[in-house]
Amino acid sequence: MSARIPPGNQRHDGEYEDLLGLWSDLESALSVVLSTPLRVQDFPAKVRQLDHWLQDLVTHDIDAALYLMFQLASTSTVGYSASHAVVCGTLCHIMAQELQLPARERDSLVRAALTMNIAMTALQDVLAEQREKPSGAQQEAIRNHPQESQALLERLFITDDLWLDVVGQHHASISNHVPLADQEPRDRLTRILGTIDRYAAMISPRKSRAGRSATDSVRAIVGHEVDQRDEVGYALVRSVGLCPPGTFVRLDNGDTAIVLRRGEKANQPLVASLLDRTGAHHARPGIYQTAAVGKPRIQSALARSTVTMELNHRTMVQLGLYAATPHNSSLMGLVTASGAL
Repeated sequence: MSARIPPGNQRHDGEYEDLLGLWSDLESALSVVLSTPLRVQDFPAKVRQLDHWLQDLVTHDIDAALYLMFQLASTSTVGYSASHAVVCGTLCHIMAQELQLPARERDSLVRAALTMNIAMTALQDVLAEQREKPSGAQQEAIRNHPQESQALLERLFITDDLWLDVVGQHHASISNHVPLADQEPRDRLTRILGTIDRYAAMISPRKSRAGRSATDSVRAIVGHEVDQRDEVGYALVRSVGLCPPGTFVRLDNGDTAIVLRRGEKANQPLVASLLDRTGAHHARPGIYQTAAVGKPRIQSALARSTVTMELNHRTMVQLGLYAATPHNSSLMGLVTASGAL
């Protein structure tokens, strides 16, 4: 669990091969910790270790992190609790940077995100696979899990009061009309985590429903027009985009594309066009900076459930990196939709 990737600008094929595996390994390691917490030796240290691992992966390449995270969130209901925790922890880390939170608040926020549902890990996985509505007993467990999770963390020797408080009240309704800077730290962090928790849950599929598109999820939380007065919602859109890396979009030429990297504006990312308007695969993906004059623009965001195709994520991540580097633009013709560089 101590695998670390040093941040830097040199990113090679082998490095990205390792990066994809490390994200999967992180989710697997977190799943073990959340599923059997009382068997984990030195639980607080293990969570800190997982947090440092996550930080390294995000620092290595934030766009690749978002791509892999959104694909993970939208394609699997197996081990949903761990997947959801990884998504929330990653977004909380990114948001903490965007909102310039103090280091202590950042640490408490991310670790709360990773462990907020620890008292209902097994139930959360069951609910993701369940087609019928939760039973009465399940509903009661859902209502009580914030306090139960806080109590379990205390048994596991977590002594960070801010971490514990945020877990205990992470479903509480905190006013978004008060500036974040004027709120107590636990309310400020609860407000951030609550927004991210709802957003991540909406984009993830269940057996009982398909996941929403990222854009629909944002609008469900902050309204049809993102209001700058909603500091958390606005910061979320500003930091990951309306159509984040790893999500699918329909272009105004009828093509279906996947977002590879964020753009300077929230609605103008770099995309790879994979299917034409008839649903046929392009022999090679068309790479478009949607902000460029004369290039296709995004018409709408798509839920993952509406796109049925297999992706080589290693190729897509590399393609985004190469396309974002001007002197590598000539390499685009070497990349096929299904193969390696």
